Amino acid sequence: MTISLKPAHRAETLGANVLSQIKELLLSGQLQPGESLSLRSMAEAMGVSMMPVREAVYQLVADQALEVAPNRAVRVPIMTAEQFDEITRIRLHIEGYAVELATGLAAPALIRSLRDLNEALSRCMEEGGDSLAKTILLNKSLHFQLYEAVRMPMLIKLIEILWLRIGPILNYDLREGSERTRARTAVGHHTHMIDALEAGDAVGAREALWQDIQSAYQYIMARRYAQADVSAVAAGQGHP
Repeated sequence: MTISLKPAHRAETLGANVLSQIKELLLSGQLQPGESLSLRSMAEAMGVSMMPVREAVYQLVADQALEVAPNRAVRVPIMTAEQFDEITRIRLHIEGYAVELATGLAAPALIRSLRDLNEALSRCMEEGGDSLAKTILLNKSLHFQLYEAVRMPMLIKLIEILWLRIGPILNYDLREGSERTRARTAVGHHTHMIDALEAGDAVGAREALWQDIQSAYQYIMARRYAQADVSAVAAGQGHP
């Protein structure tokens, strides 16, 4: 997959800019499990020296979002089924809580923005082909725009840590143009969630988010890990 990096802005520290861009590659699923990273190529793409890239990468290694292979290459970790299951369980709690809090803060402007993102996501899924790459970014943008509405930096940080680990595999079906993508399953769950947000229904919004998370989880477990009913989450019993 071709990844997108931009020249680092001098208005902020180079280290922060480089770290932010590499995080975005992981959060939005532009990097895949097992994919190796060329620090030199990233430095050249961003127009910086190797130092800020190396510092950013090793910070992400410390956060377990990247790892150093035995041959010293830096790569995206390959997630086991057990790790995927654990992170999904945690997401149900933390992201569900964020959606509940956001329900009381969902101003009309936020609702319109979420609907616009979901409609764009639907169009890209319908078009397929090259447009599928955009679905990954749109899905991430929709979720984080909602979570950021709660204005709780530590909560967002916790969600970001989970997505840094799960992002490369979370969009497995979007990258592959699966039946879930063709059926626009995520769009349907998002629609129910946004409708509940607009109605002030915190329980309904959380339930729609759970369905969204569990649907992707079940698909990835069945297709990538080839395991059936590996956990309570897969069986639809993963509600906090």
